[in-house]
Amino acid sequence: MRMKKCLKCGRYTLKELCPNCGEKTMVPKPPKFSLEDRYGKYRRMLKKSLKNKN
Repeated sequence: MRMKKCLKCGRYTLKELCPNCGEKTMVPKPPKFSLEDRYGKYRRMLKKSLKNKN
């Protein structure tokens, strides 16, 4: 379980929905940085394909 934060009211909780306002909660910090980026190849391919469409 991870601590989550409501984007609307700013309350911290462990639940998916904020008990205070009922909005969806999110993990407040970015994922860990790793030099071994397992999905970097796919992210770059997606970025390139989106750039070529425009």
